[in-house]
Amino acid sequence: MKITKATVYAVRFPLRNPFIISYATYPEMYSVILELETDTGLIGYGEAVPDEHVTGEYYLSAYELLKGLLIPKIIGMSPFDIESIHDVMNSTISRNPAAKAAIDIACYDLMGKATNQPVYNLIGGKAHEQLTYPKVLSIEAPIEMAQKAKQALVDGYQSLKLKVGLNHPQTDVERIQAVRKAVGPDVEIRVDVNQGWKTTGTATAAIKQLEDLNLSWVEQPIKMGDIRGLASIRQKTSVPIMADETIQTMEDLLEIIRLEAADVINIKLMKCGGIYPAIHLAKTAEAAGITCQIGSMVESSVASAAGYHTAYAHKNIESTELTGPLLFSEEIGDLKYAIPYVHLSANPGLGIHVDRAQLAKLTIQSETINDED
Repeated sequence: MKITKATVYAVRFPLRNPFIISYATYPEMYSVILELETDTGLIGYGEAVPDEHVTGEYYLSAYELLKGLLIPKIIGMSPFDIESIHDVMNSTISRNPAAKAAIDIACYDLMGKATNQPVYNLIGGKAHEQLTYPKVLSIEAPIEMAQKAKQALVDGYQSLKLKVGLNHPQTDVERIQAVRKAVGPDVEIRVDVNQGWKTTGTATAAIKQLEDLNLSWVEQPIKMGDIRGLASIRQKTSVPIMADETIQTMEDLLEIIRLEAADVINIKLMKCGGIYPAIHLAKTAEAAGITCQIGSMVESSVASAAGYHTAYAHKNIESTELTGPLLFSEEIGDLKYAIPYVHLSANPGLGIHVDRAQLAKLTIQSETINDED
């Protein structure tokens, strides 16, 4: 079986509400959907959701890179040769992990369909009984976040993720305190600063005020790449520290391990290049005693399913946050959510059905590449 044809779609997903984090406000999300076809007639789907603030990619640059450079390199290869495919991609261009993730995910979808197995069976089998997801609260005034947190519990959520880092850190402390007071002492609360507290001194002072709030962790409090700063914060505070934007490559992880800079890492397929490199990160972290989460860049059912398959097959991936499909007012896939669980299909490949009519409706532009080009 070999890849003979690919179609790349630049897609706009409308959001139900603006998604607000420390470094940007998103009224809509842009994605690149990839369709790979083989000489056996099978079709596999992948997705790239670049974040110019994190991976240095833009969705149109990922679109152009896929159709003009990466796809021509992997046309004619077998999707099962995933090690060689990554070697070809990495030899062709450095970084650009979201674009590479689209190819990686589509190849795993094809592998599953060719073997009549769900992706998780190809990468480790069932390591968890079920997968959950938190209610993600965008940055708002403390009282509004507290009210929405209480409603989330009424709706059936068991954990909360609070986005902070937009204004003064003291206001963030008040946001977090208000939510804890509203939901009681035992509800799981994760705090995501998205680099917003900037310096180690500011972050350390803010986290010290949160030490009695029983937080699961504080995620990426300072700018990405400052691994030494994360280590300093971790040494001076008692709240677990999660690295997110900082952890993209194996080199990043090895430095985090060397400096003992994090208790948890947030692996995202868009940051590391897909399922194959994500597995390597998770297993290396496990050997170092660091637990993992699979998160997302607000992705559709395609990449979200890929992330859940990765988590389902690995014990050291203890939490998941892939809620993009719930945030969209229109989508292309059918990944099943039932608060607070995601129901991952055991159907072959990613186990999702892509609605071609919806894909056409949401597509901005597309192009097909085949082995004759």
